[in-house]
Formats: sequence, structure tokens, C-alpha cells
Amino acid sequence: MAGRRRLSPVGAPTRGTTNPNRLRRVDRWIATAPPTTRLLRAAGSPLVVDLGYGASPVTTVELARWLRRVRPDVRVLGLELDAERVAFAQSAAAPPWLAFQRGGFELAGSRPVLVRAFNVLRQYAEHEVAGAWQLMLESMPPEGLLVEGTCDEIGRLSTWVLVSRDGPVSLTLSVRLAGLDRPSTVAERLPKALIHRNVPGERVHDLLSTLDACWAAAAPHQAFGARSRWLETVRLLGSRGWPVLGPPGRIRLGELTVPWAAVAPVAP
Repeated sequence: MAGRRRLSPVGAPTRGTTNPNRLRRVDRWIATAPPTTRLLRAAGSPLVVDLGYGASPVTTVELARWLRRVRPDVRVLGLELDAERVAFAQSAAAPPWLAFQRGGFELAGSRPVLVRAFNVLRQYAEHEVAGAWQLMLESMPPEGLLVEGTCDEIGRLSTWVLVSRDGPVSLTLSVRLAGLDRPSTVAERLPKALIHRNVPGERVHDLLSTLDACWAAAAPHQAFGARSRWLETVRLLGSRGWPVLGPPGRIRLGELTVPWAAVAPVAP
């Protein structure tokens, strides 16, 4: 790693909250979405970093299992600022393709093709997000991708941004359909770059408001189940001019992906 810069950990410790399967929604997306799977399959020797895994390494282990379905030779590196969390993770029996060490936004001098950073930026100010994204992407190859987002404590509400060297690419909302009151419930778990933008006049507010209106209009489909209602909701959203990305199979899982330009913050 000679010549690598910023090897001292950069960032602030998180609360460390974690639970098994908390990140299953984003894991499933990373392991099946075309942008990330193409990247992993094309890489010569893929390294993936899980940044800020928390008090337990369980979600890093789960991520590795999902990724090895795409590339059996993938290596996963869990990074944490807290030395005690790293020591605990290292003490667990781990296969050679899974490792843990101290590190932050500088990625500990590693050069991964993909980084998952979940529930890391919630404690930062909105104006600090772009700098954190840039610092991580500087440590990655030009084609590298960052998946940054947040979720609730048990993984029923989740959102994430896909970010490349050229900037944010897309926003994904993922919700547990059973028991969903209205789609805008996910607003409380928007990524830091958007969570304060859910106000009139902002694009993400328009998206969530339109989703709620489509959800209400699709109420008759509830007789066939929440999934049927969600599919109709997304169909109505598209009919109102919103660009919906992704195949129907992903939408059926309670997901909605839109281009970043459709939700990007309005310039002050």
C-alpha cells in the first residue's frame, strides 16, 4: 500500500446498532442489480468494503454470503473506527475471504471496486455528505461504485443512493409491504443527502407525495394483497411521468428505483 494517502482513520464513530438481516434489502439489491453485478463480474479480483458494520460483524458476514453468489472469489473487508469492535470481529472464526480492520472514509488504504456504507452518514451534516462520498470514491478504481444509505432497526424500511465517480446515479426505496400504511413512511429513513429535503418544492417530496396519491388510488387492489397494490401504485407513478428503473421482479419485492436527477436537491 506504499504511496496511498490518508491511511489514518477518517470519520466519527457510530452508535454501532446492528441486527441480523437488518441490511438484507440492500444486500439482495447489490447481488442482483445490473450495475453492481456487472461491476463484480468484470473485476479481476474483486474486493468489497463494508464500512461501519457496527458492534457486531453479522451484517458483513451476510453481505459476503450474498456477494459470493455473484463472484465466488470475492473478498470482503469490514471497516470500523472502533478498535474494540474490530477486535471482536477478528476474534470470530472467519474464512480467508473475509477480514476486519480499523478504517473510515479513507478505506484504510484498500482499493475496493464496491463499498457499502449503511447508517454511517446519518450523524453528519448534509453539507458533509459530498465530501465523504468523494473521499471514499478517491480510494476506488474509476469504475468503482458506492452504495450509501440507511434503514430502520429491523430492516423493514430502507433507502440507498448508488454513487459513481461522476456523481449520484439513482435512489432506491425498499419497504416491507405487509402492514405498510403509506409509502411516504420511508421518508424517515431517507439518505442524509435527502432527508432534510422532504419539504414542498423539493423533488423527493414530490416523489413521496405522488407515491402516496398513487397508493391511495390503488386501494382497490388491496383485495388481492399488498403486493398487487404496490405494483399498481408503481404503474400509476410511471403513468404520471416518473421514470421508474428496474425490472418488475424487483418492484414486486417492494422496491422502487428512480434516477438521481428525478429526486436531486433543488439548488438554493
